[in-house]
Amino acid sequence: MDTTTPAIPRESRSSSALHEGYMSGFGNGFETEALPGALPIGRNSPQRCAYGLYAEQLSGSPFTAPRTTNERSWLYRIRPTVAHWKRFEKADIGLWKTAPAREIDMPIAPHRWDPIPLPEERSSFIEGIRTITTAGDAGTQAGMGAHIYLVTRSMVDEYFYNADGELLFVPEQGRLRLWTEFGIIDIGPGEIAVIPRGVKLRVELLDGPARGYLCENYGGAFTLPERGPIGANCMANPRDFLTPVAAYEDRDAPSKMFVKWGGNLWVANIDHSPLDVVAWHGNYAPYKYDLRTYSPVGPILFDHADPSIFTVLTSPSETPGTANIDFVIFPERWLVAENTFRPPWYHMNVMSEFMGLIFGQYDAKTGGGFVPGGISLHNTMLPHGPDVSAFEKASSVELKPHKLEGTLAFMFETRFPQQVSAFAAESQSLQKDYDLYGVTLKKLFDPTRRK
Repeated sequence: MDTTTPAIPRESRSSSALHEGYMSGFGNGFETEALPGALPIGRNSPQRCAYGLYAEQLSGSPFTAPRTTNERSWLYRIRPTVAHWKRFEKADIGLWKTAPAREIDMPIAPHRWDPIPLPEERSSFIEGIRTITTAGDAGTQAGMGAHIYLVTRSMVDEYFYNADGELLFVPEQGRLRLWTEFGIIDIGPGEIAVIPRGVKLRVELLDGPARGYLCENYGGAFTLPERGPIGANCMANPRDFLTPVAAYEDRDAPSKMFVKWGGNLWVANIDHSPLDVVAWHGNYAPYKYDLRTYSPVGPILFDHADPSIFTVLTSPSETPGTANIDFVIFPERWLVAENTFRPPWYHMNVMSEFMGLIFGQYDAKTGGGFVPGGISLHNTMLPHGPDVSAFEKASSVELKPHKLEGTLAFMFETRFPQQVSAFAAESQSLQKDYDLYGVTLKKLFDPTRRK
């Protein structure tokens, strides 16, 4: 049997016309079914499920986690996951690395890469991952991996889940369809998607080859940052996060199941699609977000605010205020501060910063060299800041209101030092002279001049 069945909304939970195929809200307790009556009412695990389905719980947190951080969903599926299980063998994980992975000692310096070109050969999502940095230790559930993905073919009868961490997709070129066991997510440049740890998916191309960034979060699940004195509004609003409605495959065909576990890739031959969830409810589920709905805040009189005001998602650590990972964006916005050097200031930081550019130009690097698809790394307690072009322009420009337009950069910021992979260190895309960009800044000191 080979069928692909999209969801039909429950009468009491119909999808908004604005978000057809999705349910809105961050961390909500959702419920959705692709066949009427497939979702049990009033209980999680009835003696017999409708349609001959199996009930299965997927837990994203310990059972006893506080209610505010407790994550789990109940899935009603054609076969439970144990029935998707065959003998697994170790597979070639290619250039995908997992922390701790100290492969090479790079000189302490800022680093920057040109866009990594798409391969000529056919490359699936799994085959196309290239690790740039790792941080922390996946085994202790702390830190992250920062990767790029280079995809030139869709996964066909191939399925995957990551047991080591949740995945944050940041497309830069081309659109992807993430067909998960919870439903279908389509994303393109300007959007992101988060696939929780343990969620099965197939990655397909929608309109040709795709390239983007991928953050593998080993630590606490991404959540919305606290707004503090900002109050109840602005930044990322919960209503703009979209979770897919149920959609299932009842497909029998020779297939492969890939699992990333313990830093290794494992594969088993199976004879059917594991994307067979007919209904589900809970708060542990994949989601997408359009970065263009982010409402930035900023200084409206003087000085340059810390980049933390642009945090979209945060992975908390056991230390309050110290993130395992912050996902930060630098979107279109107005600059209005008076008597202020408006780009980011020169600084050194206990956090380490992996940056990417989705489109446009980043305002602290106007001298060229940082282009869409590119990468920069400014590691723990190493100096960085604007290049000469950005400094000279920002120091002399007439300070009238100015709107940064057509730009979208982002940062994966973590409390851990980031180790550069051997692939990234030896890549032809590594800019050999970026580590010295600061030495061209002129000495301007004059003890006889106060201004």
